[in-house]
Amino acid sequence: MSEIKTVGVIGAGQMGAGIAHVVALAGYGVQLHDISRERIDAGLAIIEKNMARQVGRGIIDDAAMKAALARISPAEGLEAVGATDLAIEAATENEEVKKSIFRGLQPHLGPNTLLASNTSSISITRLASATDRPERFIGLHFMNPVPLMKLVEIIRGIATDVPTYETAVSFAKSLGKITSNAEDFPAFIVNRVLVPMINEAIYTLYEGVGTVDAIDTAMKLGANHPMGPLELGDFIGLDTVLSIMNVLHEGLADSKYRPCPLLVKYVEAGWLGKKTGRGFYDYRGEVPVPTR
Repeated sequence: MSEIKTVGVIGAGQMGAGIAHVVALAGYGVQLHDISRERIDAGLAIIEKNMARQVGRGIIDDAAMKAALARISPAEGLEAVGATDLAIEAATENEEVKKSIFRGLQPHLGPNTLLASNTSSISITRLASATDRPERFIGLHFMNPVPLMKLVEIIRGIATDVPTYETAVSFAKSLGKITSNAEDFPAFIVNRVLVPMINEAIYTLYEGVGTVDAIDTAMKLGANHPMGPLELGDFIGLDTVLSIMNVLHEGLADSKYRPCPLLVKYVEAGWLGKKTGRGFYDYRGEVPVPTR
């Protein structure tokens, strides 16, 4: 097994910032990279805000927060990421974007650097094929929000070797996470079950079976879900929901995974959920209001 001391995180958005947050709190040095310094700084601000919230709730103390923040370094180039023991890609859920990142990272990699993707649906085997080390490539699918959610799905590609898998499991557990093994099939376990449920809720809205409020209330009170499926879709990002449904539909060739036309329409409108201010709810006021 490889020893992990330093971790590179590529992508300083919601997921990348969350991963950097928990990795730094666990005592690892972190190199945080994105396409611009502005995006890196925005990610660092998210991390500091979320750690401060943990301090306020008594989950960590102020000293732990300061020590963790000091372990995170902005990496404007990929050279610093390539020099780490483990590089985790946490970019947008687009296969070509992810492959392009790994190709760009390759010239800077140390001989023993492990590679991981936080993809929530895309084939680990295909992503690994874009690198020079498919045997040292693995899927580490963190759940959102990373600091709160306990699960990490571990996904092996066809070439992933045993030491890489064992190192990945040990690393995830060192972060205080619980691991679940998933085979390299479209959307793995969590999103194979969860995202089609959200898509079906959108069909229920599309067909006029219920309103946004009725559907979410029914699932919260009738199935004891902490969040309704339409609200959850907005939280995940409707563009991500659509990407995962497309991966399922194309990868499994089953009509039950056809993305709902209303989901497509919302994404085309740029109504992607909470991050853009509008999705199935309008978040621009003091209280979210259904948009249908």
